[in-house]
Amino acid sequence: MSSLFTARIAGESHRYAHVALEQGLEKPGGLTYLIPDTLHDLRVGDRVIVPLGRNDRPVSGYVLNISDDADVDPLKLKAIASKDRLAVNLPDDLVELARWVSRYYCCPLGMVFATMLPAAVKKGIGLVRKTYVDLHDPIATIALASIVHEHGLKGKQADVLGVALEMARLGKMPVDPKTLAHAAGAKSISPVTGLIERGLLKQIVKTEVQAIWAEHAVEENKHLTLNDDQQKVLDAIAASLDGAFAALLLHGVTGSGKTEVYIRAIEEVVKRGKRAIVLVPEIALTPQTVGRFIGRFKHVAVLHSGLTAAQRHQQWTLIRDGWANVIVGARSAIFAPVDNLGLIVVDEEHDGSYKQDNAPRYHARDVAVKRAQMLGATVLMGSATPALESYYNATTRGAYKLLSLPKRVSQQPLPRVEIVDLLDERRKRSEYTGKGGIHLLSVKLEQLLRQTFKDGGQAMLLLNRRGFANYIACPDHRCGWIMKCEHCDANMVYHVSAAIPSGGLVRCHYCGFENRQPTVCPVCSRKVTMFGLGTQRVELEIERKFPDVKFARMDSDAMRTATDYAQVLDAFKRGEIRLLVGTQMIAKGLDFPNVRLVGVISADTALSLPDFRAAERTFQMVCQVAGRSGRSTAGGRVVIQTFTPAHPAIALAAMHDYVKFAADELAHRKRAKLPPITRMARLIVRDEALEKAQAEATKLAGVIRAVKDDLNLEASIVGPTPAPISRIGGYHRQQIEIAAENAAVIQQLLAAARSADLLRSDARTAVDVDPISLM
Repeated sequence: MSSLFTARIAGESHRYAHVALEQGLEKPGGLTYLIPDTLHDLRVGDRVIVPLGRNDRPVSGYVLNISDDADVDPLKLKAIASKDRLAVNLPDDLVELARWVSRYYCCPLGMVFATMLPAAVKKGIGLVRKTYVDLHDPIATIALASIVHEHGLKGKQADVLGVALEMARLGKMPVDPKTLAHAAGAKSISPVTGLIERGLLKQIVKTEVQAIWAEHAVEENKHLTLNDDQQKVLDAIAASLDGAFAALLLHGVTGSGKTEVYIRAIEEVVKRGKRAIVLVPEIALTPQTVGRFIGRFKHVAVLHSGLTAAQRHQQWTLIRDGWANVIVGARSAIFAPVDNLGLIVVDEEHDGSYKQDNAPRYHARDVAVKRAQMLGATVLMGSATPALESYYNATTRGAYKLLSLPKRVSQQPLPRVEIVDLLDERRKRSEYTGKGGIHLLSVKLEQLLRQTFKDGGQAMLLLNRRGFANYIACPDHRCGWIMKCEHCDANMVYHVSAAIPSGGLVRCHYCGFENRQPTVCPVCSRKVTMFGLGTQRVELEIERKFPDVKFARMDSDAMRTATDYAQVLDAFKRGEIRLLVGTQMIAKGLDFPNVRLVGVISADTALSLPDFRAAERTFQMVCQVAGRSGRSTAGGRVVIQTFTPAHPAIALAAMHDYVKFAADELAHRKRAKLPPITRMARLIVRDEALEKAQAEATKLAGVIRAVKDDLNLEASIVGPTPAPISRIGGYHRQQIEIAAENAAVIQQLLAAARSADLLRSDARTAVDVDPISLM
C-alpha cells in the first residue's frame, strides 16, 4: 500500500470519519477512514474522495460523523485522500434527512446523498474564474479632491476613482473592470489598470457559476384582496409559523385562490427572516408559477430538471449561499440546501410525479413533512383533489390540520359539466351528420368547440394517452395477433412520424424500443389494422374538423424541453393558440381566464388498470382538468366523454364532490384493507431469466416471512407473483406485497432483512415503500 493510505503507528492519536459512498454500499453507518492532518477542518456533510478496495480506487462519499475512536483496528484503516475539489458540503439537517430517507425507503445512504446533490454541482459545470476590482481600502472615505491632490490624478483615472468611491458608498463593489470603466466614460480599462498600479484599486479573482438564461415572463404584482375564506386560511397558517412543527392540508376547489394564499403565507415567513420552499409537480407548471413568485419576491431561485446543468449549479449555489429566500421547483427541490427554513409548500400535493420511480424511491410530499418536522417548520399541502392518504391523515388520524377553500374567488361558479355516454354517441352522430364512422369528438363536444371559437374563447382537450393508436393487430380474430414489444409484456403504440412519411413508427412506452410500423401480420400475412386512440389521433381530427384553428399538442413526445413548455403556454396565454390538446400535464395548475371549454376525450383510460388507485386517479384527473375552465366572468363548460357514465369516479367528478368520493372510496379501502387504512411496501425482483427471477423472489419472500414470524409481527405477505406488466426491458418481474396496519411494522420487517444482508435495493431488487403504482 502507498504511504498515503497506510495507518499510523498504534497508540498515536487520530481522528476518524465515517463515510457513506456514492456508489451505494449497503452500509448504514458508512465506512471508517483516518482523517489526515491536512484535513483538520473536515466537517460532517463534506464530500470527500476516499480509496476503496485492493486497488485503492478513488471514489466519492460524504462524511457522516467524526470521532476520536475507531470501530475497527486503526492499523487496518486507510486515510481520506482529499476533500472534493469544489469544497461541496451538505448542511447538518440534510445529512440527518438523508439518514431518514435511507432507512424509510430502504436505499443505501450514499445513493441518497448522490440524489440530494445535483450532478452539475458535483462536476462543477458552469464554473468560471472572473476578475473584479475593489477599493484597496474598502472602508476609506477619503474625499476625491484630496486623493487627486495627493496622487496627481487627472483625466479618466480621476473619473474612474470618483465612480468607484460612489459605487462603494452604494454597496456595488467589487465590480467588473469593464463595467467600472464604462460607467466613468472610459473607452478602455487602462484607467482602471493605472489605479491598480497606484495601489488605489485592487484585483479580486472569484470563482463563480455562470449560466445563460432566457428572460422569465413575470406576472404583474397585483395586490389582490383576499375573500373571507382565504383570510381565514391565511390566519390559520400564520398562527402555525411559531417555530413548532405543523402539517396543514389545504383543500381548495379549483380556482379558489390557493396560490395567492401560498404567496401571502411566504410573505409572512420572509418578513420573519425565514425562507420557503415551494414544490410544484410538473416542469410544465414551473414557468407560470415562477413568474408569479418573481413578481412578488426579489430573491427567487428555481430548481427542476428542465434547467441546463450550468443553470442548475448556479441556482443551487445561490440557495446555499443564502441569496434566495424563496425556492421554487419540482420534486428534487425538497433537498435544496436551505438554512432557516420556515415553510414548505407542496402544491397539487396529490400528484404522482412527486414519487421518484428509481432508488431512492422517495415521495417528495412525505419527505417535506419529515423535513419540516425535523426543523420545527410548517408544511402546507394544497390540492383540489387531495391524495386519500393526506385526506385520511387530516380527517381521521389527526396528523394534519384540515383547511378549506370551498368556493372560487370572486364568487365565480364552478363550470357546468356534461357527461357524454359514448355508447350512445354513434346513434347521435348519425342523427347529427347523416353518417356514422369513428369520431373522437362527440356531437356535443364538437358543437361546443365551434361555439367557443366563434365567441373568441379558448379550449383544452384532455386524453391521457400518447401516440396515435395503442393497438396494432391482425384484423382476423381467428389469428389474434397483437403487436407486443420485443422486450416487454406491453403493446406497441403507433406514432405518426414526420421522418417516416410512408408509415410512421411503433414505440414501447415502457422501455422506449422503436421500430417501423409493420404493414402485414407476421402470422397470417393479412394487412394489419390499428385501433385505440392517443393524442396524435385527436390532433389529426382537429386538423380535419377545425382547419382554421391554431392549436398545440402538449405531451411528453411533443414537449421535450422546458423551453417547449414555456413557448406553448406563453402563446396560449397571448391567445395565439386557441386550443391545447394534451395528456395530464394540461390537467393541473394552469390558470388561463379565457379557457371557456374543457373536453375529456375518454375518461376511462385509467379505470381498467389493475391498480386499486385507478378510481382515485380518474377522479383527480377529471376534476383537475375540469377546473381549468370558467376562470373568468365568461364562465365555462366541461364535456366528459365516457363508456361508464355511472362510475362514481366520473359521476362525482362531474359534480365536483370530492368529499363524497373520498368518503366512499375510503370505506371501500377499509373493507379491502388497502392504503391508506393500511401501509404497504412492494418488492420487485428482476432477472433476464424467468426461472432465476422466480427463485430469487421465492427466497426473498421466505426471508420476509421468517423475519415476520421471528419478530411476531402482524403483517400480510402476498407473493411472489408476476407483476401486472411481467416483463420490462428484457427483465422478468416478480412482485411481493407487504401490508400492515402501520408503517412501523413494515419498517421492522425491511430493516431486519437489510441488517442481515438478506435484502438489497439494487439493480435486481426494487424496494418501493408506500408505492403509488402497482403496475
